Amino acid sequence: MHIIIPARYDSTRLPGKPLADVAGKPLIQRVHECARRTSAAGVIIATDSRRIYDAAKSFGAEVCMTARDHRSGTDRIAEVVRQYRLPDDDIVVNLQGDEPLMSAALIEEVARTLTAHPDAVMATAGHPITERSAFLNPNIVKLACDARGYALYFSRAPIPWPRSAMVGADTQQEIQAMRHIGLYAYRAGFVTRFSAWPSCPIEETEQLEQLRLLWHGERIAVHVVDTAPEGGVDTPEDLERVRKYFSNHQ
Repeated sequence: MHIIIPARYDSTRLPGKPLADVAGKPLIQRVHECARRTSAAGVIIATDSRRIYDAAKSFGAEVCMTARDHRSGTDRIAEVVRQYRLPDDDIVVNLQGDEPLMSAALIEEVARTLTAHPDAVMATAGHPITERSAFLNPNIVKLACDARGYALYFSRAPIPWPRSAMVGADTQQEIQAMRHIGLYAYRAGFVTRFSAWPSCPIEETEQLEQLRLLWHGERIAVHVVDTAPEGGVDTPEDLERVRKYFSNHQ
């Protein structure tokens, strides 16, 4: 298993986010330390920013400079796969550069899930959600699976829709949905093939890259956990939450 951490400087909501101070260390170093707690054969930070490159080198990380025009972190990872000439069957985990609290155990489980499902090209994770507010929140991506644990669809909309509960016909009906956790494992050979595909209509509608795989008829295996890992850093409030966590766990 290789872990690749895509990190770009020009975040829309938090410019320079990977270099934001988190209890004395840049955020990207906290993510790198998270990755190093796994059994990964290698951890590579993939960036288009010289500032991030220099910072990562200063704390001893392996870094790969990539092009600035990548549409997504997956495209950036595909460039790393090509530069390092990783064998097609090697497992590559995409750990996003703003997830310093991702569980090392969950990273390992997602990689093992892909290994256990040779007919899948990608593995990811999800956990049950029962709160109505989370179910209706378009910023929380929902996931529906089939009987064998493969993804059927991802959506910002509330799926599957509990019709009776929502129309008031059955006030006892529970919401039974799953929240997608943005952690991915792929086979190296597939990443380069995936990045060459153009975006598809449902991907552009939902703004969810993983839908491109389903559009092309590929399978995504899903590892289900009981609870969500701690959230990443998307907003200034998230950054303060993560700073507080590390300040209390030094």
